[in-house]
Amino acid sequence: MNVYDSARMADVLAPLGYEPADSAADADMVILNTCHIREKAAEKVFSELGRLREAKEQKNRAGEPMIIAVAGCVAQAEGAEIRARAPFVDIVLGPQTYHRLPEMVARASRAGGVALDTEFPVQTKFDSLPPPGRVENHAAFLTVQEGCDKFCTFCVVPYTRGAEYSRPAADVLDEARHLAKLGACEITLLGQNVNNYHGAAPGGGDWTLGRLIRAVADIDGIERIRYTTSYPADVDADLIAAHRDVPQLMPFLHLPVQSGSDRVLAAMNRRHVSADYRRLVDRLRAAKPDLALSTDLIVGFPGETEADFEATLALVEEIGFIQSYSFKYSPRPGTPAAQMTGQVPDEVKADRLARLQVRLATNQERFNRACVGRVLSVLFDRRGRRPGQLLGRSPYMQPVHVAADDSLLGTIADLRIEASHANSLSGLLADTREVAA
Repeated sequence: MNVYDSARMADVLAPLGYEPADSAADADMVILNTCHIREKAAEKVFSELGRLREAKEQKNRAGEPMIIAVAGCVAQAEGAEIRARAPFVDIVLGPQTYHRLPEMVARASRAGGVALDTEFPVQTKFDSLPPPGRVENHAAFLTVQEGCDKFCTFCVVPYTRGAEYSRPAADVLDEARHLAKLGACEITLLGQNVNNYHGAAPGGGDWTLGRLIRAVADIDGIERIRYTTSYPADVDADLIAAHRDVPQLMPFLHLPVQSGSDRVLAAMNRRHVSADYRRLVDRLRAAKPDLALSTDLIVGFPGETEADFEATLALVEEIGFIQSYSFKYSPRPGTPAAQMTGQVPDEVKADRLARLQVRLATNQERFNRACVGRVLSVLFDRRGRRPGQLLGRSPYMQPVHVAADDSLLGTIADLRIEASHANSLSGLLADTREVAA
């Protein structure tokens, strides 16, 4: 979603004459846009601001002003801290107000001081955004839902993104058609809790995410559809049926579980237990037998015991996640978990994370090896590192290398997978292999 938001900021600023620069040193304006879900992300902002301060001072001495802005969830949560620690920052804006960037740029340029806007406006920002200006690598993100009402005890999203909001289906479809005209053949539908999408339907009532996916699939030029991020308890029968019925919907689903321990899941205020998750995976795989899963996992949540962690390892082995975002628990200010007793020592968290990631890497390598000999459709979206090489993405988001010329860029073709590597696959064009045979 930060990638999507950053692209939309560029669209909003384009009428003022701004366009992407090659580096911060060359820029008239630098925007740091990041999340606040982990402490490391927030600290990286302050580290980067230290470097930008020097660049800004150098440009000022040369008579070339530079505007520095901090955006996104970290700005929403840390606005006062940013002003205190980095008074040279010109603009601080939350994720719901970036459509007001032109006004804030004018204010910062004219009056000096910090232009601060971290409100949750009544009018949604989507009503004020221009159409997307471009599509990179023939794939596009499209936000359909924002905010979250779940209040997991470790998470800041309800406080930084606000309450759940689903965009009207007609607006989503208009943007999807526009993206297709710009060259997108793959669209990823985004939301903090995307499978609880309930946007107003064109003819009245609401659409579910499954219904929206079916409508997006009917748009000319859209050959692949993905969605993220999901909340397991909100996966409904209509969405499961879409995995069965819609060929454009990729057989790869990011379904965060966070922990395999029911005791930890309850402390996290997740609204499922491990048995619920297992049953859901069974239903999804019954509908789409070739479905593969990725997930989010937190180790070292307050009170997590070795037995709790072993339950997570067991779930990882049973489900066979082919990818994962796995982290040590990071206390976030203002969240209930940060005040819980039983905070796990960092060295224990580090040990558990290392052991978990070994298990996850084994799953990924096993899945990649199982792809050898299969024919997979690949979207060629960029040139590879070597001359005459293209790089694409399989339906399972694996990077795939192939020897081919640029005429295939932006197209989807079948590849026969010849080899698996640590983090990628390589193959031959299926037609070429069959002709040669």
